[in-house]
Amino acid sequence: MVKQWHAPLLLLTLCALLLTACGSAGRSEVTDAAAALPALTLTDFAGRQVKFPSVPQHIVALGNGEADIIIALGGALVGKPTSSGGTTLKGTEDIMQIGTAHEVDLEKIAYLKGDAVLGNTGMNAKDIPAIESIGAKMVLTQANSVADITKQITLFGQMLNKVPEAQQLSADIEAGIKTAASSRTGEKPRVLLVYGAPGTYMAALPNSLGGNILELAGGVNIAADYPALQSYPQYATLNTERVMEANPQIILIMTHGNGEDVQKGFEQEMRQNAAWSSIDAVVHNRVRVLPADLFGTNPGTRVTEALQLLVSLFAELEAQ
Repeated sequence: MVKQWHAPLLLLTLCALLLTACGSAGRSEVTDAAAALPALTLTDFAGRQVKFPSVPQHIVALGNGEADIIIALGGALVGKPTSSGGTTLKGTEDIMQIGTAHEVDLEKIAYLKGDAVLGNTGMNAKDIPAIESIGAKMVLTQANSVADITKQITLFGQMLNKVPEAQQLSADIEAGIKTAASSRTGEKPRVLLVYGAPGTYMAALPNSLGGNILELAGGVNIAADYPALQSYPQYATLNTERVMEANPQIILIMTHGNGEDVQKGFEQEMRQNAAWSSIDAVVHNRVRVLPADLFGTNPGTRVTEALQLLVSLFAELEAQ
């Protein structure tokens, strides 16, 4: 009777032990598989070998373009650059602001447990020791051309194990460039592209992102042969005599801050020098401030929007 009474209990116990063993084996296989994944080794734009034990899960971007690309690739963005222009990158409304490439906030990055920090080659190399001291890795890139942006997309795709997605984003940008090229008609407009902040105005050169977009859109950069500034090699000092000689048909202003304030300041500068009043762009009221989120910073995957905006502006000019 005792054996008959305990038989079902014994059977249940044996089943439980078997299930436990199977479950433990399953968990062990998953753990072993995760451990077997190879570590990531990236070569950033500074030629540095950056190693990660696995795909970064707490990514901090010091620039808007880098943040945009990570979002587009479906990466785990936990920190974004502090906005000074009042615009918020779509999809990052609830993400903490952590300073900028100019001024990195280590405390916030440490709080967010950042494991990958996306910085700028020219500005953030000096910050590598501090970033590594809090257990994060710095990945340095830059965006001085549309080609640079596609290289960023490729690199971040490797970092996130999202290579096919990165290839598609790059293909979309290439398609946008071809569309812009095919839509160009007529004579190329002469353009002065200015980077402005209150009291500071520089001409953007072809080796700047804005200058590259300008040429891809079909414009002629009148400052193409201006000598580059030593501290800002993508820009040059405005030369009134040379601007008058080139006689730009349109003046475009890029800025990080308040576009209206910058435009007013630039127009005041022009009024102080009567020579500007004879320039075609001024005579025909063709001084435009470009959107800060597309031209005041690296727009990331939205670079095709910036390109199309200039194509449309040039088409309007041609139609006048």
